[in-house]
Amino acid sequence: MLAGVTAASAHVGVTPDKTDANSYALLTFGIPHGCDESGTTKVTITLPEELNDAQPTVNPNWTVEKVVEQLPEPKKLDDGATITKRTSQIVYTAKAPLNPELRDALVLSVKLPDAAGKTLHFPTLQNCEQGQTDWSEIAKDGQDPHSLKAPAPSLTVTAAAADAHGGHASASAETGADASQASSVSASTPDDGAQARSWAGLVAGFGGLALGGVALMRGRNRKPAEARVSGSAAAPKK
Repeated sequence: MLAGVTAASAHVGVTPDKTDANSYALLTFGIPHGCDESGTTKVTITLPEELNDAQPTVNPNWTVEKVVEQLPEPKKLDDGATITKRTSQIVYTAKAPLNPELRDALVLSVKLPDAAGKTLHFPTLQNCEQGQTDWSEIAKDGQDPHSLKAPAPSLTVTAAAADAHGGHASASAETGADASQASSVSASTPDDGAQARSWAGLVAGFGGLALGGVALMRGRNRKPAEARVSGSAAAPKK
C-alpha cells in the first residue's frame, strides 16, 4: 500500500476546485519528482482542444508563457464571437531546478466546456536537469488508468450547477448581502453630528426653562410691592 501511495504521489496530477460544465475553475497541477533524482527545470502543460485559453497564476519560483496556435479554421464561440487562434500550451520554466525531494503547485484558471461527462486530458512534459518524463498516456476503452506508467493529468466535467455563470451570480449575491449588512449597520449606528445637535437642543431647552423660572419669580415679587405703594397714595391725609 505504501508503495502505491509513493507511486501515485510521483505522478503529475491535476486537482480542480470545481468540475461543473460551463463554469470557471482553478486547476492545480502538482509537480513532484519525475526524473529520478534530477531537479525539474521546465513543465509544459498542453491544453485539450475543448479549451480555448487558460490564465496562469503567478508562481514566484517559475516564469510562465503561453503558446498560441493558429486554428485550421475559424471557431465560433457560444457567445457568438469567432476566434482564429487558441492557447495550446502553458510553459513554466523554473528559476532554479526544483529539488527532487520537494514538490510545487502550478495553477491555471480555465472555463470548462459545456460538456458534462467529457474527460479532459492535459498531457504534461516534465523536463529535468537530466532526462524528462512525458505524462501523456491516455487509457484506452476498458483499460485501467492506474495501470499506466505515465498517465496524463485529467478531469471529468460534471453536470452544470444551478448557477450557470461559473460562480458570478454567487459572488454577486454575496456582494448584495454585504451591502445589505453594511446598510443595516449604517442604520443602527448613531450619527455623531445628530447626537451632538440633540444634546445642544436639550441644553438650550433647559436654559430656556431656567430663564423662564427666574422671570416668573421676579414678577411675583414685584406685584405686592406695587400694591403697597398704591395703597399708601390713596390714603387720606390727616
